[in-house]
Amino acid sequence: MSAPAPRPSYAAFFRIPHARHTFTAALIGRLSYGMVSLAVMLSVTEATGSYAAAGTVMALFGATSVLLSPVRAALIDRHGPRRALIPMASLYATLLATLATAAWRPGTPAPALGALAVTAGACTPPLGPTVRALWGEVIEDNRVLQRAYSLDGIAEEILFVSGPLLVGAVVQFAPPAAALALCALLVWAGTLAFVLSPAVAGVRPAVTKPVARPGRGRRFRDGRALLQPVVVAAGVGLSLGAVDLLVMAYATRHQHGNDVVAWVLAALSLGSALGGLLNGAVDWRTPARARLPLLAGGLGLALAAAGLAPGLGTLTVAVACAGFFVAPALTTSYLIADEAALPGRRTQAGAWVNTAVNAGSAGGTAGAGLLVGHLPLGLCFALSGTVAVAAGLLSVRRAAPRPRGARGTARPATESPQSHSGPHAESSSRHG
Repeated sequence: MSAPAPRPSYAAFFRIPHARHTFTAALIGRLSYGMVSLAVMLSVTEATGSYAAAGTVMALFGATSVLLSPVRAALIDRHGPRRALIPMASLYATLLATLATAAWRPGTPAPALGALAVTAGACTPPLGPTVRALWGEVIEDNRVLQRAYSLDGIAEEILFVSGPLLVGAVVQFAPPAAALALCALLVWAGTLAFVLSPAVAGVRPAVTKPVARPGRGRRFRDGRALLQPVVVAAGVGLSLGAVDLLVMAYATRHQHGNDVVAWVLAALSLGSALGGLLNGAVDWRTPARARLPLLAGGLGLALAAAGLAPGLGTLTVAVACAGFFVAPALTTSYLIADEAALPGRRTQAGAWVNTAVNAGSAGGTAGAGLLVGHLPLGLCFALSGTVAVAAGLLSVRRAAPRPRGARGTARPATESPQSHSGPHAESSSRHG
């Protein structure tokens, strides 16, 4: 009887040929996404002198960026990363640079800035889903893939903390539009370096693969299998979007400065990164579909507990504990979406989860804004946690087992997440 294979470490991922270069290049491009929201907001505010105009432009930019993500992902699945991402990133970077130029001096009409922002958002390259689909194609060992996805999520948490800090550093010596121009440079350079990686060169477009066209019943089963991760991702996004605003309201009501908000939200990201690190290191024996509702429930209970916090220190700890479940929940959602993907549609499957969490985040912020002035703050925290718990419970009903043999991958058809001691997992970034 042969001895079991040793458990791979995170270093096993970086030993894969070209993985280090590809991973780093993608992160450079995705750093732009951690910066762009604040950069657009500040640039439009300075150009128009109106917070209302800045909020409207930012909402339009976010809507086209998030809602059209599956469409752009379909182009990548159909034509391949090189043929689709290069023109997409070039157009996006050009539009961002044009928006930066228009906002450099005050006086540009808000409708013109809005039109540029909407068009740029429609062209946003879906780097996160593309990178995750790439790892699913090139990594054979599910346990190494789990580490890769978890590293992706941890790195993205760091990017979305460091992005606003970088914008803050730029505006110390230059107009906010300079930060927007830097976003354009980062996304174009990072995407170009990513698609020129030899690892990406081996990925063939779906149209060149001899895959049989799935029947209607097969498409329906795959769609049902994708519902569970999408529902949970939307619930997690709703809860997180509400938390951002609720922490601000807490700081205001307790007469704390804005710097306190940054530290509490940093604790959320730190907890998420630690949770993702642990989630990726464990060789789970429990199936991903069974873990996902538990992770959503843990997030919801921690947020409800945050509403009972008597002071800032307790609130920070509770929010960090909530963050501990965020990256694992999103990682597991991407895992299940990858398993549910039809052959040649991996990027689209990941993009649907990415869209759900980002749309949920926007909805959560809007919903919290409507409630926070009419309900006690503790109840608002409890409601935000209830959303995550409800999504977890609903996802139990949405879960649908799917045979591994239907997946378009080089892995053996008999291999399943349950047959390995550690199924692979992923993260998102919840924005990239």
